[in-house]
Amino acid sequence: MTYFSHKTAVIDENCQIGANTKIWHFSHIMSGCIIGSECNLGQNVVVSPDVILGKNVKVQNNVSIYTGVICEDDVFLGPSMVFTNVLNPRSAVSRKSEYKKTLIKRGATIGANATILCGINIGEYALIGAGCVVTKNVEPYALFVGNPGRQVGWVSEYGHTLEFKGKKAICKESKQEYLLENNTVQRIK
Repeated sequence: MTYFSHKTAVIDENCQIGANTKIWHFSHIMSGCIIGSECNLGQNVVVSPDVILGKNVKVQNNVSIYTGVICEDDVFLGPSMVFTNVLNPRSAVSRKSEYKKTLIKRGATIGANATILCGINIGEYALIGAGCVVTKNVEPYALFVGNPGRQVGWVSEYGHTLEFKGKKAICKESKQEYLLENNTVQRIK
């Protein structure tokens, strides 16, 4: 075993867990999921069957990641954030065949207590603010806040707000340069 799991964690059979991943207190990793290397899953985390987590995914305490969710490399899931996997759940109606795919792209951050409705994509390096309710796709580098979630700006790969002068902006920490054209941001240096 090349990963660490706390003695209170439950790891079902037929999971793939990458090297140097850490799984902490009272977490449950279900059969059929794939967890990449160097991930950190906090206390009381549930990873359902067929979930895929890429390399270096950070999952904070009290997060349930349901079937249908795919997180690419370097994704951050804040404390107590919520995923859904069915649009119209009912206790008396089984809808397991209706699970929707939710894709969180590389480097995206989802803040504490945010809710992500199923069937959407969150773009690369997007930042979802704490408590935001995301009901539609989020563009790469977008800053989303509120209920319902709405875009209020753009962020760099380091998570800083980008101030565009014309079509260009520079991250205040990394000094990386970004271009805004046709409501799309891309890093250029």
